[in-house]
Amino acid sequence: MISNHDRSGFFGASDTATIMGNYNTATFKKWWLEKMGIRQSTFSNKAMKAGTYFEHKILDTIPGITKDRQIIIPELHLRVNLDGETETTIHEVKTYKADKFKLSKAYKQQVLVQMFASGKKLAQIDAYRLTDADYLNYFNEIDKERLSEHPIEYDEEFIEQYLIKLKYLCECLEKGVMPKC
Repeated sequence: MISNHDRSGFFGASDTATIMGNYNTATFKKWWLEKMGIRQSTFSNKAMKAGTYFEHKILDTIPGITKDRQIIIPELHLRVNLDGETETTIHEVKTYKADKFKLSKAYKQQVLVQMFASGKKLAQIDAYRLTDADYLNYFNEIDKERLSEHPIEYDEEFIEQYLIKLKYLCECLEKGVMPKC
């Protein structure tokens, strides 16, 4: 669970889709201003709040879990927050409301960067389907029937491509300039 919401000066695993995307969009430029410490996003919604409140309860259903570790790699301006991990496996929690969980490219990329930062080669997304009642009561118990596991396979080629872009963005951040695609 994230307690410090200042996202300036560092790139996180959840930023990976943006890092790998198009730098010529308004969305990217707003994101870059956050990284530069010029703008701060305070966006929140019902789904984000519910996910935050249920995260630890979901992790508590996994034997041998350690929660909330932050990994910092200063030379890459990389700050990665792990939801949970066992001795061998990273556990990233996602909540959703749809009938079925969709493993998005952005989620997979996020977990790949978590694997890179931690040095662990095993990871999974623990997806939990929230009901209308869950959005109204964050104290509801976890129903294991609504919890699904989605293993992520390590992708060395993706990490190599990611590091090229990340190093470029680090240079831009240090120079205080807007990146170009």
